[in-house]
Amino acid sequence: MSDTVIQITNLCREFDGVPAVDAISLEISRGEVFGFVGPDGAGKTTAFRMISGVMKPTSGSLMVDGNDVVADPESVKLGVGYMPQTFGLYGDLTVVENLEFYADLYSVPPDIRPERLEKLLAFARLQPFKTRLARNLSGGMKQKLALAATLMSDPSVLLLDEPTTGVDPVSRRDFWRILYELNKQGVTLVVSTPYMDEAERCTRVALMFGGKVVAVDTPD
Repeated sequence: MSDTVIQITNLCREFDGVPAVDAISLEISRGEVFGFVGPDGAGKTTAFRMISGVMKPTSGSLMVDGNDVVADPESVKLGVGYMPQTFGLYGDLTVVENLEFYADLYSVPPDIRPERLEKLLAFARLQPFKTRLARNLSGGMKQKLALAATLMSDPSVLLLDEPTTGVDPVSRRDFWRILYELNKQGVTLVVSTPYMDEAERCTRVALMFGGKVVAVDTPD
């Protein structure tokens, strides 16, 4: 496959000898909207944690944008944005304060920080809520804030682990509109979901069950 941005070969992760991800192999091209589809416990979150460099594989190889994630997990931290399934921002900080905190974490230069922050607020439709405490946001707005924080590092690859679970249908549609806008700007999207209607939005999907990838193909 041309212009491969993620290459996974025989990737495994075991917990106490039990495989959570069992020898999966696949390639994801730059610019794709790639979906991992499967029920709870299929291994999607574990796979995402390994791709993002958060979790070390038990065995196998993993290359992301030319970087060997197994040998050097830190090499992917700036180029890959990882939005976990659970909302992990600070509820006692406002929307803007959370984004400023992430700007500090990613060492965003002071001269471009205000422009990037305002751009992300507008992009995520959060400008009217920028002084609201994060804990007082709706479920959909919390997910948009988490996405904006993940984008603070300006990643070229975005991993989203079940980003719309528990979110109302209107917010889900709006969230996907934002994702498509990102994809048009050249960001490669890798999304895990239990929803088949969201799987249909992807260019290709990998069906996972019992830690294995049982099929990789277009939604059709």
